[in-house]
Amino acid sequence: MNESQDLSFGDYLRELRKAKGLSQKELAERVDIDFTYLSKIETGSAAPPAEDTILRLADVLRADADKLILLAGKVPKDLGKVVTGSKTMPTLLRAMKDKEFTEEQLEECLRQLRKKGPDKK
Repeated sequence: MNESQDLSFGDYLRELRKAKGLSQKELAERVDIDFTYLSKIETGSAAPPAEDTILRLADVLRADADKLILLAGKVPKDLGKVVTGSKTMPTLLRAMKDKEFTEEQLEECLRQLRKKGPDKK
């Protein structure tokens, strides 16, 4: 499978579906959407679906839901609440953006946070 960052939401969804050996009709039935709508999503003639549909697609395809949501150009609802519920988080994200962190630098920050961050209660 190609690197998802180089693909549109629809292209990536099609690759995931084909990798699972599913037809559009089979996937659409499992996700409870019309297969013509799924076809339009895959070809890019329809915008990516709402988050609840993306979550069902991810579940059926055993795919990373966050990756699909981000490819759809959306922010996961739970992360939106993290940003809007904190006075510091928007400032932190802007500082990281302004410093133009690379993906590798962000991954290193994440590794450090996981090692040194507070334990969840």
